[in-house]
Parts: sequence; structure tokens; C-alpha cells
Amino acid sequence: MTARLFLLTLSGLVPVMLLPSWPTALIVAGVIVLAALVDFFLVPRVHDLALQRTPGPKVRLGDDTHSVLTLINGSPRVLRLEVRDAWTPSAGAVQTRSRHVLSAGERAQVRTELRPVRRGALAADLVTVRSRSPLGLIARQKSIEVPADIRVLPPFVSRRELPSKTQKLRELEGRSAVMIRGMGTEFDSLREYVDGDDVRSIDWRASARASDLVVKTWRPEKDRRVVIVVDSSRLAARRCGEGTVFDAALESSLLLTALATGAGDRVDVIVADARVRAVASSRRAHDPVHDLSVTLTPVHPELYDADWEAITAAVLATTRQQALVVVITALDETTVAEDILPVLPTLTAHHRVVLAGVEDPALAELAGARGDVEEIYTAAAAESELLTAASLRTRLRGLGIASVQAPPDDLPGALADHYIRLKVTGRL
Repeated sequence: MTARLFLLTLSGLVPVMLLPSWPTALIVAGVIVLAALVDFFLVPRVHDLALQRTPGPKVRLGDDTHSVLTLINGSPRVLRLEVRDAWTPSAGAVQTRSRHVLSAGERAQVRTELRPVRRGALAADLVTVRSRSPLGLIARQKSIEVPADIRVLPPFVSRRELPSKTQKLRELEGRSAVMIRGMGTEFDSLREYVDGDDVRSIDWRASARASDLVVKTWRPEKDRRVVIVVDSSRLAARRCGEGTVFDAALESSLLLTALATGAGDRVDVIVADARVRAVASSRRAHDPVHDLSVTLTPVHPELYDADWEAITAAVLATTRQQALVVVITALDETTVAEDILPVLPTLTAHHRVVLAGVEDPALAELAGARGDVEEIYTAAAAESELLTAASLRTRLRGLGIASVQAPPDDLPGALADHYIRLKVTGRL
């Protein structure tokens, strides 16, 4: 029943009030019921209405997209329709309702603007179609399942840093040669010795031939291996800043992948917790960053503890070549001491390992509060956490393991800077 039937019923009260009697009331009620019954049989059914959804292209979180719903009237009658193109709330559908009048065989398209608020495959909900007759007293309604989904990739906000990082890497590589050969260098040239050069770089045979001191120079080698391990366990699901720890880890892996592949290195990404959730490689990828984004899109943290033995085995199975292994996880003292440190010797025996973690920006704010007694106790607890994190980094440095820790927005850039330092000093 529609609002028109309700208004017709209200208007029927007028003659009843003017001529208050049972016959008048029965006549008015009979007319209303008869009109409703006639209108019910005049309402076209929507069984012959064909529906098709055409989702828009993949977008990154923060960008707008759309979906097109096509209506085709396969019946011989005119259809007067109200359509609701429903989507899951996280798809951010705008203006989902529309009205249409379709003649026999006619088609119409409904464009629904979408503003996604989360990453992943966002599914469409049911399409609800309401058919009306010319009188509009009664309507037939049906909800139809029309499968479709929108793929929303990680936002990759840190891509704005990529041009400056790439330019910095190129400048540092070309400005000066590396004096001492490292794991990621190859011979470049010979030049005369100058004060301040490391004596270990002197080429004595070339010096004897030239009757002067000559030193070897090296340049960073291309086609090195970088393996990025992203922890997707329960520790990655905690909130940090505007998103989660896992969101910051994805941003860091995307920026490092873009930078390393641009420098000519091969990058492999492993996302794992109690099991390996996703694997991506730049080996055969035309656009490694896009392919990695597509691979990471459906992955979300799970409430399991990470199996670091299985993760270590996955890294060793990925490459036998000496590589830079970047592990992005929670730099929690208990987790590192009990779970990660026992398996690190297996990795450090073959690869250079870097541990990266997200620093909670709220800790610095809490540590600076001094308003009342409660805030002072809170500040003391926050300061204790910061000192514990600093102590852990010092301990790792003493074990010969580099670590990078920064707030969510700064971690991608900090990790990229560390990669650049390794590259230009010949340690990668």
C-alpha cells in the first residue's frame, strides 16, 4: 500500500463526516477497497525486468568510483519503477534511489556514485524494485540479487614521497663511489689516492704499475634481492593513529617495493601470521606496485599469533641469494625476545635483516601530559613504554640487527631512507 491509498482513505472521511451514517461509511469503504483491488491487478509484475550491474574500475582507498545498474523491460507493458541500488555501508553509496518509466523493450541505466571507506572487495547488496500502476494506490515490490563488487586497493598515500626518494637515491649513487666493497657492490674504476681514503681500498698492483697510490672504487650493484615480510597476526590489528598497524605496514611495503624495483632490485613480499596469507613478486610483474596492491587488497589481520618458524622457512624458500629481509612487525619486547630472536640466527646466516615497527604517536602525547595526578601516572607509564622500545632497539643493534621504528605516517619514509643508506654504502 502506498501513500496515495492512505490519502484516498482520508478523503473518504469527508462524506462520512458530512453524512454520518452506516450506509455512507460502507459505500465509501467499498469504493476504496474496490479501487485498491482494481489497482492491484493493474500493477505490472517485475519478473520480466532484467537487471545487470557493471562496477567501475579498481580504485585506491580515498578515491571515488561508481557502479552502473542497467534496467531492461522485457515485458509488453509499461513499467513505472522505483529502484533502490543498495551496497554494503563501507562502499559509501550516494543517492541509491531513483524513479523510471520504461516502455516495452526499453532500457535505462542508473549510475550510483561510491565513496569507499575501507579497503577490500566491497560487495553489492540487493536491488529492490517497486512497480506501480497508473493510479499508484498499490505497488508490487521485489528484492533481486545482482552480484557485483568493487575492488578497493590500499591507499598508498606515501607515493607522494617516491619522486624525492628516487631522486635522492640517484644523486647519492652518482655523487661518489663506494670505497670499501660490500655485499651489493661491483667494481667501478681506479683513481689516484687522496688524503682521507681508506687504505684498505688501495690496489697495490695498480699502484706499482703507476708508481703512485691507486685506489679501487665500487658502485652499487643492480638486481639485488629484497624480501619484505608483513606480519598480519593479531598484533597488526591494533589501532595506531588513523588506522591500524597493518595499514602502516602495507604503506611501507608499497613504498619500499616502488623504490627498490625502480633501483633495479627484485622484490618479494610475504604476508603471514599463523600461515602464509599472500605472496607477491616483482619478477614477472609489469607494474609491481599495482600487482602488490591487488594481492594485498583482500588480506586483513587475523586474531592468531604469528608462526615465526614457518615465516622463516617461507623466506628461505623464496630466495637462496643473499638478500635484504625487511620484517615489518610489532617491536614488542616480549614478542621479539620470545618469538623473533630465536629464529633470527637462521635468517642472519644468509641475509641482512632489518626489523621495522610502528611507533604509537599517542605515547609521546601521553608522556608529555602533566595536568593532574592521573595524567602524571599515565605519563610515567607512557615514558616507560618509550624507554622499553629504545632499550629493545639498542639490544638489537648490539646483536648486529638494524631496526627502524617511526609513527604510522613516517614509517614508509624512514624505511625507504634506510634502504637508500644500505644501497649507497654497498651493504645491499
